[in-house]
Amino acid sequence: MPNVISHQHVIDGATRLFGELGYDGTSLRLIADALGVTTSTVIEVAGDKHTLYIEVMRQAFEAERAMLEAVVSRAGSGRSAVHEIVDAYLDFHVARPQNRSLWAHRWVADAADISELEDRYVRPLFKLVARRIRDLVPPDVDTYYLLGTMAWCVHGFLGSGLFGRSQGMWRADDPAAVASFRAHLHVLMDRLLVPEVPGPRTVVPSPT
Repeated sequence: MPNVISHQHVIDGATRLFGELGYDGTSLRLIADALGVTTSTVIEVAGDKHTLYIEVMRQAFEAERAMLEAVVSRAGSGRSAVHEIVDAYLDFHVARPQNRSLWAHRWVADAADISELEDRYVRPLFKLVARRIRDLVPPDVDTYYLLGTMAWCVHGFLGSGLFGRSQGMWRADDPAAVASFRAHLHVLMDRLLVPEVPGPRTVVPSPT
């Protein structure tokens, strides 16, 4: 078996397996076999299983952080800013199902002994977006709960889909389902924001 392999190649292989099987269901031997190398090579190149997992989650976080920083910096004003953030978050996870899978395993107590990742990686992203939209959130709505509602809805849709109007399920591999869900998400977020103030009415003179 070849013993020359890049660090990123090992991380990519570990990402696939952690996403499919979770941390607890993935052994170092399984990672090595998938890459066609020995376990000692994996350890030499990228570290033990715990080290691999931390790096996999760090890279997943960095990709999401870069996306959110970009959309927050360019977002417009008012509700359009919230819509832009919601759209970017949805599109990111539709395009990167492995990111969702990595976190979905944690939601069912996978890698329970590695407990600091939410505070290290999720909390900073919530803070980033919360600072951007806090002026749009009414006093009786918790900003973190609002963002949690967005995240829960997106990951619920990606994980289980939606009931079709007549029968069957609409899933994220169907562009029509994504478009329909996106429209619903906009309405849902709007209902949780400060009501829009109607602009001044334009008075049209009556004909004489």
